[in-house]
Amino acid sequence: MTVFESILQGKELLAEQPLAIKQVFIACYEEYFPKVYNYVRFRCSDAGVTDDLTAAVFEKALLKFKSFSPYRGSFGAWLFAIARNEVNAHLRSLGRHPCLPIDDFHEHPSESPSPEQALIAIETSKELLVALEKLNERERDLLGLKFGAHLTNRQIAAMTSLSESNVGVILYRAILNLRTQLLNQG
Repeated sequence: MTVFESILQGKELLAEQPLAIKQVFIACYEEYFPKVYNYVRFRCSDAGVTDDLTAAVFEKALLKFKSFSPYRGSFGAWLFAIARNEVNAHLRSLGRHPCLPIDDFHEHPSESPSPEQALIAIETSKELLVALEKLNERERDLLGLKFGAHLTNRQIAAMTSLSESNVGVILYRAILNLRTQLLNQG
């Protein structure tokens, strides 16, 4: 449990203290922004859309922050439920399934690799994105939650109504599928 989640345990004491609520929400934002952004980026192909959806997630979380109850689940699960709903609503509005176009993702090598290493990294990334496109939406969703948002299988299971072992099996099979596709591409 993080520091702000322990503060949220006494949330009823914060109900009449707007400044305290603001400080707790700022701590939540700082803790979860990178995770939510990465999750949304796994699901959406456009960086601008990712920015907009991430902002919408935190806006909704702020508006509904007083309704959050730590007794019903963790803050992270509550926030990622909002994130999943925002992404799914956006994808439904487009009338298509999510995809990961290769041109929107570019490997940003560190300052020290050689041009050959940078090229290899870019090609590997492109191959991975092509392989990711061949997975079904549920597999991409779970991979995004696991590796983009860095959630545990237990946290993912709580959000998706799947058992923890089922999440593990789906992730294991999706990774095997990716490995097979990558070996067949090379």
